[in-house]
Amino acid sequence: MSATNNFLSLCIFAITFWNFTHSTAESGLVANYSRSSLFTVPKHLPTQTTVLDLSSNSISKLESSDFRSLPNLQVLILTHNSITEIDLGIFQHNDVLEHLDVSHNTLRSVSGFRTKSLKHVDLAYNDFPAMPLFTKFTKTTKLNYFGISARKLSSVEALVHLQVDTLFLGLEDLDGYKAGSLLVFNAKTVRIVLPQNANVRILSDLRFNGTESLELSKIPLEQMEDLRTFLTRLDEKSTLLNLTIIDMKLSWKDLLDVFKAVGKSSINHLIVLYPTIIEFNDESFKNADPSLKSVTIQYGLFETTIFDQNIVYSTFSNLNIDSLTISDSGILFIYCPETPSRFKYLSFKNNTLTDTIFQGCKNLIMLQTLILQKNRLEDLTKVSLMTTSMTSLKSMDVSQNRLYYKDSEIKCNWGEHIIKLNLSSNKLTDSVFRCLPNNIQMLDLQSNQISAVPKEIIELTALKELNLASNRLNAFPGCGDFKNLQALNVENNFVLDQFSEFFQTCQNIRRLKAGRNPFGCHCELRQLINLQKEESVVLVGWPDIYMCEYPSDLKGTLLKNFRISELQCNVALLITVVLAVSLFVIAVVAFLCVRFDVPWYFKMICRWSQVKHRIWKKKSEEIPESIQYHAFVSYSEHDANWVKTELIPNLEKEEGSLRICQHERNFIPGKSIMENIIDCIEKSYKSIFVLSPNFVQSEWCHYELYFAHHK
Repeated sequence: MSATNNFLSLCIFAITFWNFTHSTAESGLVANYSRSSLFTVPKHLPTQTTVLDLSSNSISKLESSDFRSLPNLQVLILTHNSITEIDLGIFQHNDVLEHLDVSHNTLRSVSGFRTKSLKHVDLAYNDFPAMPLFTKFTKTTKLNYFGISARKLSSVEALVHLQVDTLFLGLEDLDGYKAGSLLVFNAKTVRIVLPQNANVRILSDLRFNGTESLELSKIPLEQMEDLRTFLTRLDEKSTLLNLTIIDMKLSWKDLLDVFKAVGKSSINHLIVLYPTIIEFNDESFKNADPSLKSVTIQYGLFETTIFDQNIVYSTFSNLNIDSLTISDSGILFIYCPETPSRFKYLSFKNNTLTDTIFQGCKNLIMLQTLILQKNRLEDLTKVSLMTTSMTSLKSMDVSQNRLYYKDSEIKCNWGEHIIKLNLSSNKLTDSVFRCLPNNIQMLDLQSNQISAVPKEIIELTALKELNLASNRLNAFPGCGDFKNLQALNVENNFVLDQFSEFFQTCQNIRRLKAGRNPFGCHCELRQLINLQKEESVVLVGWPDIYMCEYPSDLKGTLLKNFRISELQCNVALLITVVLAVSLFVIAVVAFLCVRFDVPWYFKMICRWSQVKHRIWKKKSEEIPESIQYHAFVSYSEHDANWVKTELIPNLEKEEGSLRICQHERNFIPGKSIMENIIDCIEKSYKSIFVLSPNFVQSEWCHYELYFAHHK
């Protein structure tokens, strides 16, 4: 049993190793040993490896020889292992190493100096007892990203001099902190996970020099006052423009206080991710300071079940900002602003809004982009009426809803400046083409139920891009109503070989995506195949996603490998070739007929047929049915004397021996010569021919020879 298990383990290891080396051989650059139950770095790695993933293993120690044979290594991922210490000197032979990720290990110390090429270093979530010092490292290296974490924070002097674009500090396990430890940070972007110990307060000590973006995660509820204090210090002289707050529990009042403080600070863009409102009061807010330009709230949650929706919706709809995003938060409605709004961008993606919002709203006159993706919109007519007063609206996304359109007395009426409309992933049919903005330039109708573009629709002369992928089309649409169409996507439909209208009317197409259709590889497909040869048209995905589906013997064949002759497809050419061949055959036959006396044989057949016809018309008793002669003698009249005096007497010299049929004595009076010849030949068992030069020159002798041969 043990031997069997060992054998199976060996087989599994061999298969795993073969799969790895096989994939590496194909890419030649990436070696993925993630989750491979390794305890050490694998030996004999391909020297051309540039990316090495050793994450989620059980590696505890790194040797100086582990990476010596990898001069091209650029990315090394060692996350989620058991490494306790690392000497950066082991990378002295890796001159192009840029990305080093040793996060989520058990590191307690970092030594050595190897920073010449590093751009991304992640040492976060290890067991550093305090913030490690990297004196040479921080003063001489320009990093794109540096991540670190510690349980104690007494000095960050090393980080002060760190030249880095993005600095990450994982401090959620921080339990030892000396007030004033956080000094000035020079990174453009700083991301901090705050301590979960509410007694460890670092927000009030944050200082930044040149930092433009700040991300704060997991702010304890008890430190909301510290957050407001920190925000009030961000005056006009501050360079901080972007603030992101992640995973925070707070009251409705706290959220409004954040809005107020941010509105008076240098912050232009506020992003709040995963906020949880645990308490609600009836307070509302209207910001008057125009410094705040955008607010984004994602994955919001009201933990309290008692709150006034009117206050919530009114607060957000009356924010004096350029851009508002509330997504993945389950909001049911949004009010029309009470006064002409500053909104230029609104996004309410993945909520539960219906098509009753913004009906008759006249205060969104500056709105340029409206995103209502993945909600519960149903009636396309109502959606169009929603935009009537949005005089600046240019782009609208209502994809992934339940939209349908039915012709009715109430006609669609879209905003006159809409040039981009996304209607993908709805329930729209062919009729949707009678409910579209007149000036639309980019139209996305992917994943609907459209089977054809109707003939009677309004002309969309401004339309440049049309996406009809994943519908029910059985033919390429024509461009009769889209005369300026430049890009068309009809992939993943049911198009077999109907392209005639498309090629006749779509002369301005510059980009066509038509793969993943069940193409019938017939003559009609040549136009599509030839299209990819034209430099003026880009056939997206050619040749990999263009395959034959029919006939069955060509299924799976790439269109680029499909061949069919011009003769099979060009009817005029086929008729020309057939006629030419026919004329040639006729000429050859005529020549052969003349050369080999075919007319004479044809004449004989005709005469024989006529005689046979007359014989068949006679009564059956007049036609002898048995052989009466042993032989019929055929000869020329010039040889008659010899036949009568020599041949016949010798053949009939004994009475009853042979009966010879001779025309002078056995022809029946009243019948034609031809009839008598045929009659005598048929009544004779054999025919005797007296061959001589005279016989060859006699036409009647030829008849007798022919009929005898025929018999």
